[in-house]
Amino acid sequence: MKVFVAGATGAIGRQLVPMLVQNGHEVVGMTRSESKRELLTRLGARPVVADGLDAEAVGQAVSQAQPEVVVHELTAIPAALDMRRIERDFAATNQLRTEGTDHLLSAARAAGARRFVAQSFASYYQRTGGWIKTEDDPLDLDAPAAIRPTIDAIRHVERAVTGADWIEGVVLRYGALYGPGTSLATKPPGTLAEMIRARKFPIVGNGAGMWSFVHVEDAAAATVDAVERGAPGVYQVVDNEPAPQREWLPAAAEVLGAKPPLRVPRWLGRLLAGELAAVLLTEGRGASNAKALRELGWQLRYPSWRQGFAKGLE
Repeated sequence: MKVFVAGATGAIGRQLVPMLVQNGHEVVGMTRSESKRELLTRLGARPVVADGLDAEAVGQAVSQAQPEVVVHELTAIPAALDMRRIERDFAATNQLRTEGTDHLLSAARAAGARRFVAQSFASYYQRTGGWIKTEDDPLDLDAPAAIRPTIDAIRHVERAVTGADWIEGVVLRYGALYGPGTSLATKPPGTLAEMIRARKFPIVGNGAGMWSFVHVEDAAAATVDAVERGAPGVYQVVDNEPAPQREWLPAAAEVLGAKPPLRVPRWLGRLLAGELAAVLLTEGRGASNAKALRELGWQLRYPSWRQGFAKGLE
């Protein structure tokens, strides 16, 4: 098929494009940076330069590509996040998840695409009931104020994509990414890896907040599956083992050659990193991948972060 990938030079895009090409698809990769044309060519895609927030440029790029499938991987997350200023740091990504999604959907419709696959995030679930959530569980509408614009943006992209009755709309809620090009990588070191090595990422309170991880290669493989098959809807793309912070963080520190993480009470974690960090690290919920495994036929190279951390952080 002809596949248009917006955000083709991001962490997932760099893994996704070669996988699509290997499966015989003709790929057009969109980037907003002229300097990344050569990279896209090396990955096997035909490069196109356009800003995801420029409706005219996006429309022209998709029109020229005439794709059967459009993949939306547009983000603009800073390399170094400040949990106390998360609303600022996610503002550009939130805009891409709202305006950018609308531009891509409009362009896809005009070009006659039949399928649309969009990135979302497997977190920010309602912090009541069980610790592992499915696609049917509600998002956290009572979350700390700083993250509410991000949750609203996630709700927008999910509703816009799955609610469009003229196209097969698929949303992939990726877990916390690790591996090449992510914040939890060793070569080059990502920001989360650097924080763990510097012991600047402590276990907060009881460390019960659940994290659902996925290696970036597995995330890309699930995206290929979603391009090729599966009913429209939302799928959680995470590994088999959601884990509390108190379990995964010491393991990550050991793999990175760091000293064991510090432990701080919740009140101090809130003071140092803000309310959002304190909430996520003590009350956050994990996600189930049962639907993606069952309906997309997705197979993980790293079924657990325990294997992935040991073998796949580079």
